[in-house]
Amino acid sequence: MYRDTPIRHETLDERLGNGGNRDVPLSLLSPARDKEVAKAAIQAGADAIYIGAPAYGARQAAGNSIEDLAEVVRYAHLYGVQVLVTVNTLLHEDEYASAVKMIHELYEIGVDALIIQDLHLLDFDLPPIRLHASTQCDNRTPEHVAHLRDLGFRRVVLARELSIDEIRAIHEAVPDIELEAFVHGALCVSYSGRCYISEVLAGRSANRGACAQFCRMAYDLLDASGEEVLDDTGEPIHQRYLLSLQDLDRSAYLAELIDAGVTTFKIEGRLKDADYVTNITAYYRDKLDKIINHKFENINGLVYKRSFVPNPEKTFHRGATDYFLHGRTPRMANWNTPKSTGEYIGSVLEARGNTLRVRLNEGVTLHNGDGLTIGAEGCSVNGVEGNIIKINKEISIQPSAFREIPLYRNLDVEFVKNLHSERKIPVDILFRETEEGFELRYKAFPSGRVWVGSFVYPHEEAKNAERALDTIRTQLTKLGDTPYIARSVQIDSKPYFIPISILNQWRRETL
Repeated sequence: MYRDTPIRHETLDERLGNGGNRDVPLSLLSPARDKEVAKAAIQAGADAIYIGAPAYGARQAAGNSIEDLAEVVRYAHLYGVQVLVTVNTLLHEDEYASAVKMIHELYEIGVDALIIQDLHLLDFDLPPIRLHASTQCDNRTPEHVAHLRDLGFRRVVLARELSIDEIRAIHEAVPDIELEAFVHGALCVSYSGRCYISEVLAGRSANRGACAQFCRMAYDLLDASGEEVLDDTGEPIHQRYLLSLQDLDRSAYLAELIDAGVTTFKIEGRLKDADYVTNITAYYRDKLDKIINHKFENINGLVYKRSFVPNPEKTFHRGATDYFLHGRTPRMANWNTPKSTGEYIGSVLEARGNTLRVRLNEGVTLHNGDGLTIGAEGCSVNGVEGNIIKINKEISIQPSAFREIPLYRNLDVEFVKNLHSERKIPVDILFRETEEGFELRYKAFPSGRVWVGSFVYPHEEAKNAERALDTIRTQLTKLGDTPYIARSVQIDSKPYFIPISILNQWRRETL
């Protein structure tokens, strides 16, 4: 009864020989703020996307109408991509009837799974839709995960704070449930689903999708006597972003996560734009495929055309941490700023007014309009002459700090301008003659979906057999304005003469 859209790749057991999770493919799961970002994620290589429902999602600013979600489902399923919808807030008593009605509507438009937090929803008459337990459920012990499995969940989204050994222990204890783990994106300073600071201080519940993000605000650090604590340089810790964690980046540990039992690799970012989602999805698509291809035959059949080399530092980037994957790491927070710092490109040697003298790293080229971060300050490039940069404002760097101040670029206009990814669906083409004319078949790989066109047309023998067959082959493989690309062509027909205009018409009608 469950709607399991087939996803690419061989199974985990075929890949690494692990027990449990039989017939579960590896999957890259990307975020989608809206239908345009969803399409960008799919084009960049996502196996599945997760997107907000019209209401009751953990990002109030990222809801989508049923009509838009239906469009996303149609588009995604064309590429064999799953659509997961978030209904992952805690509900008030008077909201359940509305939520259940909405869930039935989501099922009817073909949504593949729901991501939920409120377990009381299970007491209502839900459609037979696949259920995933949100990370808001605080999924960090084998006992809790086993309980969710017994309730009917097919997948759990693991707590970000787990170590690789804790993930492995969950998989070994509960091998018959899928494990999804975050691999990239923003981090909360508290356990997901267990942070109440926003509710207590602002009356805005994170578990209702209304987090006020107090962890991204500036604080003073005081000792027991009320005096400001000094940092390692002797400066008082005053108005620093003490709770603002760097972004998660586990791209170096994907094989280790696979070995521990993870089958879905999740990118955080349902409020991020299409540029970010395109870049990060493509980055992890390449990382995951290199692991797969290194050990096993690549059978995914996906074809991409990209105009850029993925680089996570080129879009929103607060720095990187693998968090607690291998124990506590020395530096998890960025005290200087909660905003995107971008990529480290060199250092500021001197600042005078709106002019900087810099030392750039080898290979770095700045462009007008690039965004820079210097400490907690941001500015943009207005002109470049050698190692002298004109910026759009004066920055408040003290004269004593003129030596080797780190310089970051958080907007590379040339990179963003070329940020485009296109995904094609391979098709096998069969053209054959029939008693009354011809039949044309396009079979998509790897989904197996088939489009068939039958046409009544006279069998007129061609004067030049070789040219006639070449013309048929050429016109039927002209798929540039469609989502498809020809993988193979088989012609089971005598070399008949068929005008190019007719072949083009048959191709268009069939597809």
